Amino acid sequence: MIKLIQISDCHIDDQAVVMGVDTQANLKKIVKELDDCKFEALLISGDLTHNGTANSYTYLKEILSPIEVPIHVIAGNHDNVVKLNIAFKDNLFSCVEFGNWEMISINSVQPEKTSGLVTSKALAELDQRFLNSNADHILVVLHHPIVAMNSSWDDSLSLENPQDLFQVLDKHSKIRCVVFGHAHESADFYHQNCLIVSCPSTALQFNQESRIGFNEFTLHDDGQINWTTQWI
Repeated sequence: MIKLIQISDCHIDDQAVVMGVDTQANLKKIVKELDDCKFEALLISGDLTHNGTANSYTYLKEILSPIEVPIHVIAGNHDNVVKLNIAFKDNLFSCVEFGNWEMISINSVQPEKTSGLVTSKALAELDQRFLNSNADHILVVLHHPIVAMNSSWDDSLSLENPQDLFQVLDKHSKIRCVVFGHAHESADFYHQNCLIVSCPSTALQFNQESRIGFNEFTLHDDGQINWTTQWI
């Protein structure tokens, strides 16, 4: 059994206030709340910073410094991939094993665009990675939503080709869950037997939710998943 925390869309900036909120202070609240949680790994599913500067990644690392478990990150559309690679080169991942689980990331970021896309080359590589996985169960991570959110979120800013991704996902019965950020809200869906979960932002939500939050997952050895959003 593995306990995994997912945070997303931190939007740390050179300036503390972004989109009308102090994103640095809000993330510090989340990190403090995690002191009371027992977990084996932390996942950050994109938009670590708002403006992608070197300083913003430095501020982020300082805020995350109390966390002692492994931190795994992927890029979001607000991130600067070059600077992210420099600051978090040991934390970026394509796949991570947790016991008989494997967490596999998908790059859905397009240069200079808010919406996401998984290229045909990436889809082929992903298909092969799923095929070669020795894990019993797979958790998939990307930044952009892959389903209609049925909310105030503008779905045109989500993944542009979810049907292409589902064609790959549907071929592999080991996939238990897909998680993402970007939409700044907590929600869950099912596609066949696969759980799909959206993570709230540590900065602010785009819907009427005034709180910040994070997702907490328990990945069981038999492939079952328990999850909840913790709000602050």
